[in-house]
Amino acid sequence: MHEQVDAAAALKGIARIEATARVRSRWYVGYLWLFAVWQLVLVPAVLLWHGRTGALVSGLANALVLLGLSLFAMRQPVVPHGYGGRNLRVIGAWAVAYVLALVLGLAFFVDSVAFAAMAALVCALPGAAAAWREARAV
Repeated sequence: MHEQVDAAAALKGIARIEATARVRSRWYVGYLWLFAVWQLVLVPAVLLWHGRTGALVSGLANALVLLGLSLFAMRQPVVPHGYGGRNLRVIGAWAVAYVLALVLGLAFFVDSVAFAAMAALVCALPGAAAAWREARAV
């Protein structure tokens, strides 16, 4: 009988720890949304703002945003289970969309605001979809 009480107490403790970890890992949803929203600014800036100044400002702004997001992620006390693999898939899908957007935009759709807007949405999609999935899972 004593063993059953100990097992029940242990299971309650585990459930409490899991619930706390789940709540404290919600930061990842915000991280993904920020990454997705940033694409709505970055992609049009890169595609429509030509020259050295545009490249410099876009590159520096992107580096600062990514540095900020990375530092934010590193400072979190709880990392969602499977975070590394999921984040690599998000960044991989984004990288494919981003390179494709740059190649098509700079080769065939130069100064096309409509293309830049559509490319921004496509580049934001991996982060937004992952944020939506994560929010539903939490």
